[in-house]
Amino acid sequence: MTYLADKSAAISNPRRLWIAAIIVAALQTAVLGYMVGERAWGLRSGVEVILKTAPVDPRDLLRGDYVTLNYDISRVPVSTLVGGPPKESLNNQVLSVRLKKQDDGYWGIVESSFATLDAKTDTVVLKSLPFDYVSYGDLADTSQATIAVTYGIERYYVPEGQGHDIENARNDSRVAIAARVSSDGAAHIRSLLLDGKSVYEEPLY
Repeated sequence: MTYLADKSAAISNPRRLWIAAIIVAALQTAVLGYMVGERAWGLRSGVEVILKTAPVDPRDLLRGDYVTLNYDISRVPVSTLVGGPPKESLNNQVLSVRLKKQDDGYWGIVESSFATLDAKTDTVVLKSLPFDYVSYGDLADTSQATIAVTYGIERYYVPEGQGHDIENARNDSRVAIAARVSSDGAAHIRSLLLDGKSVYEEPLY
């Protein structure tokens, strides 16, 4: 009787492993599908903004050349904070940044807040990735103080061997990024612009 029970258990264990593997694979596929779908939705429905960049050219040996991007809007002036800066340091915070198209065609910061910013005509609200905020305390003059943030659009992959060319063009102030900002404040790079013209387009999928 014990022998039959052991044999039955041995047969059922591989079956359970297969079922568990199938469930894990299904969950992974669902997560990847959600991420791809969310990105595609953001690229299709988001408001397009043009951002000034300051790229450098490191190298990722696994994925080819990429340009690390830093934006004018990556340093948010403390003076734009609604209600002023918090008096204490805060962990894992998200900063809402209101952008508006400027006279030169680029989008710049007009307002920011650690709380929700309501929608306004001719503006978009971009949300930073979570970060730890260090308080400025009772700093009297905040006119020059800034908060460094990232938006998840700080890396752009290009065809192998072309990263240096893009960086050289950037040094001549010829490179910009067209990004789409979705209604939830997430940003997705749509294309890389050279001399105002798109040279690399991101596919939806």
